[in-house]
Amino acid sequence: MPELPEVETTRRGIAPHVEGREITEVIVRQPRLRVPVPDDLVDRLIGARIGTLDRRAKYLLVPLEGEKGSLLWHLGMSGSLRVARVGELPKKHDHVDLVLDDGAVLRYHDPRRFGFVDWLAGDVEHDPRLARLGPEPLSEAFDGARLFELSRRRRMAVKPFLMDNAVVVGVGNIYAAEALFLAGIDPRRAAGRISRERYDRLAAAVREVLAAAITQGGTTLRDFVSGTGEPGYFAQRLNVYGRDGEPCRRCGAELRLVTLGQRASVFCGECQT
Repeated sequence: MPELPEVETTRRGIAPHVEGREITEVIVRQPRLRVPVPDDLVDRLIGARIGTLDRRAKYLLVPLEGEKGSLLWHLGMSGSLRVARVGELPKKHDHVDLVLDDGAVLRYHDPRRFGFVDWLAGDVEHDPRLARLGPEPLSEAFDGARLFELSRRRRMAVKPFLMDNAVVVGVGNIYAAEALFLAGIDPRRAAGRISRERYDRLAAAVREVLAAAITQGGTTLRDFVSGTGEPGYFAQRLNVYGRDGEPCRRCGAELRLVTLGQRASVFCGECQT
């Protein structure tokens, strides 16, 4: 599933090509996505000009200038947004096109159709899908103090705690595993039994891992490509995720695999305590 770095990479990749452009045509080839494409979406969009793109957690926000509303795009399990050109033939799973006034096409591709594009009127933060989200991990609102405060008396393991979107958004399975490795914290440890000092290190590790992934263009997943059609390359730098049974890059011990919160988690029993 595309996680926060993949969505941020997409936003940065497509923004220069779509911001300020007028939508001249909307083509919906498959309206039956996870959330059906709104019936009035075409009428709302044609003639509108795209504002400054934003991102909230794993949602991409596409505001329209002069309109009290935005497109809310979620890439689901296998979706991607890329910039094509008028005349470029769509692929089998290219479901939605926004044709722009300079001949560019913002094209949504989603083989599994678990993503969606929806219309949000008014303040996007009031939408129930966004209203209860925690802070962005790269913002000043996220730090070790927040993790420490929210974790008190929590018996759940620290890894699923870190992946809770009410605690902090966008720290999915890959990046939680990598951040816990950098911070030297065993993912099985109870969240409520970790010190403030260790949470400070974990918050710093989350920021470091996510910033590096964004710089590298996201993690290479089977279906993910950036807004310019390029795959991510952060997977080349993964320390633990997907490497169970391999030697730890730091100490050489064999990496171990456990299941936490129904998700596979790889860690080093020597470096993470």
